[in-house]
Amino acid sequence: MAVASEVDGVPETALWTLHHRVLEAKRPDGMFADPRAVDLVTRMDFPFAERFGEGFRTQTQLLALRVRCFDIAVSEFLVDHPAGTVVALGEGLETQFWRVDNGLVRWLTVDLPPSARLRERLLPRGDRQRLYVGSALDLGWMDEVDDSEAILITAQGLLMYFRPEDVHRLLSACAERFPGGVLVLDTVAHWMARAVRRASTRAAGYRPPEMHWCLDSADWQSLRQLHPNVAEITEVRSPAGRGPLAWLPPNVHRIPLIRGRRSGVVRLRFGPEPVAP
Repeated sequence: MAVASEVDGVPETALWTLHHRVLEAKRPDGMFADPRAVDLVTRMDFPFAERFGEGFRTQTQLLALRVRCFDIAVSEFLVDHPAGTVVALGEGLETQFWRVDNGLVRWLTVDLPPSARLRERLLPRGDRQRLYVGSALDLGWMDEVDDSEAILITAQGLLMYFRPEDVHRLLSACAERFPGGVLVLDTVAHWMARAVRRASTRAAGYRPPEMHWCLDSADWQSLRQLHPNVAEITEVRSPAGRGPLAWLPPNVHRIPLIRGRRSGVVRLRFGPEPVAP
C-alpha cells in the first residue's frame, strides 16, 4: 500500500536520511542490513530519487557511518543492560530498533505529530515499543520513561537543528532527571555544516534546514559545564568505511590539523546521583 497523504508533513530530513540509509543498505558491500527501511520506501508514494538524487557516494557513506556509530553505542549499552530502556528523540523514520533488538530492550520513540502519524501507519509497534507524540524540547516525554532499568537516550541527526539555548536546556534537563543514564548525540563541526549545505543545494531540489547548533570536537568537553551531573564525555569512534574512507574515519582524531575541527558522535554519562540545586 502506497502512503502519500501525510508525507508532505514529515520533516524532510527524516526522508532524506531514510533515502541515504536505503542506498547504503542495498549495496552488496553495505555497512549494515536494513530490510525494514528498504521495505518502507517501497510502500511510500514519495519521489525519493527525484527529490534527493542518488546521493554523493561520500555523503551517503558518511551518513551510514553515523548510523553505525549509534548502533554500536546502543548495542554496547544493551550488553551491559539487556532489559534497559532506549529513548529515541526525534526518531523520524529511523528503523534502529529492528537492527539492534535483543528481545528484551524497551523502546520509547519521541516525535512530532506528522512523523509520529506516519510511523504509526508504516512501522509495526510491538509490546516493548511506545510512542510519545510531542517535541523533544517539551520535556513531557520524561514522565513516560520507565527508569526502573538503565536508560540510554539517543539524539541522532536532531540537535543541530535546534537553537543552542534549547540544546543546552535539553541536555541539562536530561542530566538532572536521569542520574546514571547515558545520552548519545551527534555534533556537526562548523565547516561541515557549511559544506553539507553547499553539497545538498546541488542535489535534485532538496535544501536541508539550517543548522543552528554546531560544535567542533575541540569543544565537546565544554558540554560538561551544562550541568554538574554530566560526569563524562567520550567519543563513539567510527568504524572503518570503504575505499578512501576505510582508514580515515577511525583515525581522523590522530590528524593534528583536523583533530579539533571534527564532527562526530559523543556519549554523555550522567552522574549516579541527582545533584541538589
